[in-house]
Amino acid sequence: MTFRDKLHILCSIPKTLRFNFHYFPFKTAVRCPVVVSRRVYLRELHGKIRIPEDAETGSIRIGFGDVGHYDRKRSRSIWQVSGEVDFKGRASIGHGSKISVRGLLELGDKFNITAESTIVCAKEIKFGDDCLLSWDVLVMDTDEHPIYNKERERINEDRSIVVGNHVWVGCKCLLLKGAELPDNTVLAAGTQLRTAFQGEGQIIGGNPPSILKREIHWTH
Repeated sequence: MTFRDKLHILCSIPKTLRFNFHYFPFKTAVRCPVVVSRRVYLRELHGKIRIPEDAETGSIRIGFGDVGHYDRKRSRSIWQVSGEVDFKGRASIGHGSKISVRGLLELGDKFNITAESTIVCAKEIKFGDDCLLSWDVLVMDTDEHPIYNKERERINEDRSIVVGNHVWVGCKCLLLKGAELPDNTVLAAGTQLRTAFQGEGQIIGGNPPSILKREIHWTH
């Protein structure tokens, strides 16, 4: 760890303490299981956060990381939560990423966003274990604004998003309401997904998306 990284963590202590003591009981909060960068805008600290009982100091990191083609000094993350966020284990939400939750967001163990990605959860978004989101990814289970037909019936209800275990979502992808990805899947860069795919070990890509490769396995 460089001197700059150590200084960044030191300057992040106030927001880290504020976050932990807001969400957790004293015995948990003093361990600081969640470390929050000073560059994170804590816009809304409401709702509920769940973490494993044995979560260690810094097992969840928000607003850190260093993706070379972004200026992390000017990269601001946003935490806007009035719903529920369930951390199943370790997690890293990279610099410049935005988390907006008024529904249920579930993040599996070893969840990782590299940088500058956004999750908007109005209903339910679930990620399995060992998922990697690249930069400039948008995951959104809502259209935000309701649309009605001539009978005044809403035609764009929010729909859940489900991502399996060991899934890599490439840069500039859109995961929209109704999207489902099975285990051990790669979603190719720039793909827009709003439907459910079945079958493990695949590369999915294109617009509209289709299966590009089968029987694959990816590594970090």
